[in-house]
Amino acid sequence: MSNRSRYKTKQREILLGYFETVPGVHVTASDVCEYLQEHGATIGQSTVYRQLENLVDEGIINKYIIDGSSPACFEYVEPDSHEDAEICFHCKCEKCGKLIHLHCEEIEGMQIHLFDEHRFKMNPMRTVFYGLCEQCI
Repeated sequence: MSNRSRYKTKQREILLGYFETVPGVHVTASDVCEYLQEHGATIGQSTVYRQLENLVDEGIINKYIIDGSSPACFEYVEPDSHEDAEICFHCKCEKCGKLIHLHCEEIEGMQIHLFDEHRFKMNPMRTVFYGLCEQCI
């Protein structure tokens, strides 16, 4: 973690304030910029992107890169929860693009099997199952 990311700037505090209101929700940088603009915050897009990366580096938000054609998603992480964070996989609807967190012991079992039997360590933060969500079926 760089010393630069530790500075308590007004922009950083505004971003943190926003993320604290949407715990457990995936948002894109564009979503953040749109929200800030709607609420009168004058933060430039490049500052938002830079601050998001700083918050990721600090472990305050998670960054999910689902595929090459979708924008990265960010999610607020409760303080001190990285140590005890649940394993989280993702489902992405191929029709509407909805991204769903998947907490499932069966999938966790598959992760263990892949490592024990095939010596392959799956990255749950980058594992995405594609299909149709309940609204698009």
